Amino acid sequence: MRRTALLRLPRPRPRPSVPARCHLPLRPESQPQRRVRIAPGGSGGGADGRLLPVAARRTGFQWALMAGWFQRLLRRRKPSPGSMESGLSAAARHPPPSSSSSSSSSPSSSEARRLAASPCSVDISSASSARWAKSYDACICHSAGDLPFAEELAAYLEGQPEGLRCFLQPRDAAPGAAVPTELCEAVRGSHCWVLLITPAFLRDPWCKYQLHQALAEAPAADGRAIPVLKDVGRGEYPAELRSLYYIPAARRDTAFRQVRDAVLRYLRELCRGSAGRPE
Repeated sequence: MRRTALLRLPRPRPRPSVPARCHLPLRPESQPQRRVRIAPGGSGGGADGRLLPVAARRTGFQWALMAGWFQRLLRRRKPSPGSMESGLSAAARHPPPSSSSSSSSSPSSSEARRLAASPCSVDISSASSARWAKSYDACICHSAGDLPFAEELAAYLEGQPEGLRCFLQPRDAAPGAAVPTELCEAVRGSHCWVLLITPAFLRDPWCKYQLHQALAEAPAADGRAIPVLKDVGRGEYPAELRSLYYIPAARRDTAFRQVRDAVLRYLRELCRGSAGRPE
């Protein structure tokens, strides 16, 4: 009896257990993207023949269209050298008018109105101006001890091109006339009153009288009363003049110039107002 040998096969080894997380599908961002090669000028935007992802085919196609459109636009609008030279030559033959020449030849209407409304356009020396309705342009009210300063101020005002007329009591008062009468006539016959406020002025009763007459003549002032403060502190400033700005006399030249400007300003306003009123 023949014995048959049995061939014993090896048992298959069991596979190692795989964790459950490995059976999950891969995330879309971790999956490898398939790339395609786009020929130059083909659809997909690969104008240089590089590899592009499939997901970027549509975006690349749009960028390719825009790039081609911009290139055609630049080629169509690029000026030729001949046209540029012709344009430069035409501009050289017909230069545009300069702003200075146009402004000097034809000033704007607003500039003309501004010049017409400026104070310098009013002629206060004309024979028909309201300036000549009074005998003096400025009455200088001062004390006897301040006569040198008052004389310098009067000489400065009378030496101006406008020829301002000033009243000085020792020079212009009538000899033998009553003092109150002369002071009142000087106040009434002047457009402006320059009040030289000094310690001597505050002690002089006649200066106080002239000050009150000036304020009674024009209670609202309107620029007619011009106080000049000399060697007097702000605490000693007269209470009757607290509502008016004063001119400090610390710098004589500056004070004289400010007095002149104040007198001329009032005269110009007076002449402009009289010219605008119907006769």
